[in-house]
Amino acid sequence: MNMGFFSKKPTPREAAKAASKETKKEVRSNQRQMDRDIRDLDRQEKLLLQQIKQRARTAGVNPATDKGLKSQAKQLVTIRKQKEKLFETKAQLNSVGMQASAMATQASAISAVGAVTEALGNANKVMDAKKMNQTL
Repeated sequence: MNMGFFSKKPTPREAAKAASKETKKEVRSNQRQMDRDIRDLDRQEKLLLQQIKQRARTAGVNPATDKGLKSQAKQLVTIRKQKEKLFETKAQLNSVGMQASAMATQASAISAVGAVTEALGNANKVMDAKKMNQTL
């Protein structure tokens, strides 16, 4: 945005709308990135499950005592926890986006109420109370 000497200062309504638009853009971008991360974790989880099953089926491996299987199982739990945290973060990010749009809506409503108040004030200045009483 060009902030020259003669540039017009945005109204609170315009500023709120611009801020809301920018916030929504950032939120959508971050949510898409989180979706990609979740898909990557899903792929890793599936691959790890296949590896665990393959190793458990291998002859001569005791699933109860095999340290490699235990390590892979811990990795699987870690991946699932990461996915869970990403889902929680995505929900919180969505909440932030909704709050930003609600704030922009409130700023717009406040601006509209201010304009109506100003118009009613001007109408009261123009109106003569004595003439109104005579007509009533």
